[in-house]
Amino acid sequence: MNEEEVALEAIQKKLVGKALSYQEIYAIMDEIAHDRLNKVLTTYFAASGYSKGFTNEELFFLTKAMVDTGEKLEFSGIVADKHSIGGVPGTRTTLILVPIVAAAGYTIPKSSSRAITTPDGTADDMEVLSKVTFTKEELYDIVKKAGGCIVWGGGFKIAPADDVLIQVEKPLMFESFDKIIVSVLAKKVAFGSNHVVIDVPYGPTVKVHSREDAEVIKTKFEYVANKFGIKIKVLPHETEEPAGRGVGPILEVQEALRVLEQTSDRPIDLENRALNLAGELLGICLESEDGQRRQEILQQFQTTRDWAKSLLTSGAALKKMQAIISEQGGDTSVTSQSLQTKLGTFTKDITSEVAGKVTAIDSKHTTVLGRMLGAPDQKGAGMFMHKKVGDSVAVGDVLMTYYSEQEATLQTTIDSTHLYPMFTIQ
Repeated sequence: MNEEEVALEAIQKKLVGKALSYQEIYAIMDEIAHDRLNKVLTTYFAASGYSKGFTNEELFFLTKAMVDTGEKLEFSGIVADKHSIGGVPGTRTTLILVPIVAAAGYTIPKSSSRAITTPDGTADDMEVLSKVTFTKEELYDIVKKAGGCIVWGGGFKIAPADDVLIQVEKPLMFESFDKIIVSVLAKKVAFGSNHVVIDVPYGPTVKVHSREDAEVIKTKFEYVANKFGIKIKVLPHETEEPAGRGVGPILEVQEALRVLEQTSDRPIDLENRALNLAGELLGICLESEDGQRRQEILQQFQTTRDWAKSLLTSGAALKKMQAIISEQGGDTSVTSQSLQTKLGTFTKDITSEVAGKVTAIDSKHTTVLGRMLGAPDQKGAGMFMHKKVGDSVAVGDVLMTYYSEQEATLQTTIDSTHLYPMFTIQ
């Protein structure tokens, strides 16, 4: 039986809930990676995983097959990485964490995705500052000079089957939990990462709805990572709103830059979330250091979060981010303030019709409205939230400001706002 026949039979097996061998999974991934499996069969396979799920062993097989059917990167020593499973618009911690960790002296080649279930992904945002698509050779050079990078994972043949499956899932704006685990770890393994922190937000309007689901995901991440010898820390946390106020590529980049620049109007929630994640990542990296280096850091700082904060407040992280932007072909003179002129020129303040207190912000509705405004294709599209959970609201107060690059797009979103209420005010 040739590989195409093996792949077809394997998809049929998975559709009825049977477990697959590595040979069968490899055949499917190889067919997808080399564009030999038509979109209908690819969709059937994606749907089978969503409805039937995979065993832990199958998750390992899928991750390994995705890596084995693509290119790989190799770096020496401790190679750090972080990933959020997403679903929370306006929480762009990567643009803060990567330069902090690189400033600490660790190699951090960050592969990022484009938008799947939010108005924009990290790669869409980084594209505001620099190029994100590079060859393997170019990426090595960037990381050698800057210590890190923030690039689009689909820019070359790293886990190519995953990028095809993402395109299949994108129209429905969903990913199965199992597919998230495989997608994340395949990119980490292919990028040579060996110390990884995974951010798992959960809440009623994000990808993962409950603490119980988050713990299941945590266990699966740990199982697969252990198979590859990756030191991993998975951090479930309850979330009821975006950490920042801006949603959309330029607006989210502005928020991240305000944190790096330490401006007085920076989003403190976003800063704290990034510092928590950076501290955890620095912690597992430091555990692998020799005794002297570890002792020196711990004598100087009480915690690795304090270490991360020092790198941020001293300006070392901002300087490192500028180095990364430069090596990726961007303009290092860009600031949070200078980006204001690049926002969509068609704007609208959305005001409250009731008085009370904000008790929740719906992430799903935020995503729908953000996409209607034009994100991520329109970099200047999105919204800025003037109110967050816990804030008091009077009738007529501005809840958020819409930005769009097209008047018609803005008007359509305004007309649809009542269909997708973002703010719960009681």
